[in-house]
Amino acid sequence: MSIPMSKEDGVELRRVTVSVNGESRTVEVEPRLLLAHLLRQGLGLTGTHIGCDTTNCGACTVLYDGEPVKSCTMLAVQAEGHEVTTVEGLGTPSELDPVQEGFKEEHALQCGFCTPGMMLASKALVSRNANPSEEDVRWALGGNLCRCTGYQNIVKAVLWAAEKQRAVDGAAEADPTVTAPRSDATL
Repeated sequence: MSIPMSKEDGVELRRVTVSVNGESRTVEVEPRLLLAHLLRQGLGLTGTHIGCDTTNCGACTVLYDGEPVKSCTMLAVQAEGHEVTTVEGLGTPSELDPVQEGFKEEHALQCGFCTPGMMLASKALVSRNANPSEEDVRWALGGNLCRCTGYQNIVKAVLWAAEKQRAVDGAAEADPTVTAPRSDATL
């Protein structure tokens, strides 16, 4: 539960502790602050994009305890005690997550505005379904809009990522010294 801490311009602030990309963060926020704004302005994680403020476009999708949510309509105080994963938490420049690799390999982005939300929705799918069909991918991405690509390469990227993740997981099972890629969003 958030604890009232102080007042700023007559608005009571609340202390919120949330794990973001595996790091515990404690911040004071107005109770009406949206999670997307906390991530972008409060924590400097600008990979979370804001497109519509109405949950229609999915650009602001993050993982909340491994499940994709639209952060533009979720209050920051609702994240108290939970794990939030943003696109910055998927991989590193030297070791991309299979979803990031898939988007690169299959040319699944153009302007890039929808890409972070698409990647996080894709990560959630691949984490819970190791062998998704094209229909599964299209259903999982149904709440994310892309105005550039027509989706075909995005679907191919997610299928590529699932195949890569299966190969990595299979190698890890066969050889315990093989390290599976970082996965903050295991469902």
